[in-house]
Amino acid sequence: MIGDDFAELKLFITGPILLREEVRKAGLLPEFGHRDAENPKRFEPIMKNIMTIAGSPEGYTPVIFNGSGTNVLEASIRSLVADSDKVLNVSVGAFGDLYHKLAVVNGKNAVQLKFTHGRAIDLVKLEAALKKHKPNLVTFTHNETATGVVNDVVAVCELIRAHGAQPIIDAVSIFGGAPAFISESRPLMYCTATQKGLGLPAGFGVAFISEEGIEKAAGVENRGYTTDILAQIAKAKLNQTLTTPNGTLANQMCVQLDYIVNDETVEGRFKRHENMRSIAGKWVETVDGYELFAQEGHRSPTLTTFKTPSYMTIDKLKEVKELMRGYGYLFDPGYGKINNELAEQGESPIFRVGHMADILPEMLEEYLAVLKKVLLKFS
Repeated sequence: MIGDDFAELKLFITGPILLREEVRKAGLLPEFGHRDAENPKRFEPIMKNIMTIAGSPEGYTPVIFNGSGTNVLEASIRSLVADSDKVLNVSVGAFGDLYHKLAVVNGKNAVQLKFTHGRAIDLVKLEAALKKHKPNLVTFTHNETATGVVNDVVAVCELIRAHGAQPIIDAVSIFGGAPAFISESRPLMYCTATQKGLGLPAGFGVAFISEEGIEKAAGVENRGYTTDILAQIAKAKLNQTLTTPNGTLANQMCVQLDYIVNDETVEGRFKRHENMRSIAGKWVETVDGYELFAQEGHRSPTLTTFKTPSYMTIDKLKEVKELMRGYGYLFDPGYGKINNELAEQGESPIFRVGHMADILPEMLEEYLAVLKKVLLKFS
């Protein structure tokens, strides 16, 4: 029978993520018509709870996009960057590079500021780039999934605004695991998705769009259709999606967001992620030759990246992955593009441990204990 050979692994990668049993069961709830009276039974609480998780930022509209977080990022480019604009894409890793690629392939006047892998945005260097390029808009990542670096969104946005530009934020891998700081940073658009910190399957992108962003989009031509945030907002204000949603995911999202807000609580969820960041940081001190990769003070609460000793290689990390599979875990051997670049520089690779969504501290400790045993086989 189909599925008999599907492995039931505990996912410690950076998305998709391990799902709570209640979320999996919610996938069996009834389908519904997205223009029927059944729709608001799901999407009204979804919209209410997603705003609570975001800190209830005044003047922002939550929008559910069909597709992945990348769809939302592309929508921000298509809808907010006019042909006469210049956009500066700031990158601290592979997903910052993706934002730049989205701007380029959509024909925008785009320039890029790149930082060394593992380093956060340096405000001095950012200010120099702002003075040099004089952009109208600036994109950057709140939390870089490839490197485990978290940026100070409030400080970065303040600097961007001080130079007359408007910020747009990619928060795909942190939302639901840490404060969004939307009210404090005031971006035109704050973009995320379901399959990471929110503890849901992939399938929806989520955006929080400001009134300023709506005004900006009104002056942009050729916004596309599904990437047109004005068309999306018109339906979002009716607690609907622009196009037919994944009803199974909507049911799961309704159940999961209610759990986050009313059972675990948002504050409790954020504290749990802080605790797991601490657990990962203390663990590496017990494994000779390994160290934290992300810059101190800018380490993600939802994933941790580790620099390996000089004897470790990309191929050996792939062996680690298969050994961990034997223990019932899915190990993340690091982001391929970045590890290839490190190899070209004569550097050892990094690997990632995802500790986001509904992974518990005791689950993380158990995983790390097994991982240490496996890694020591290569020393």
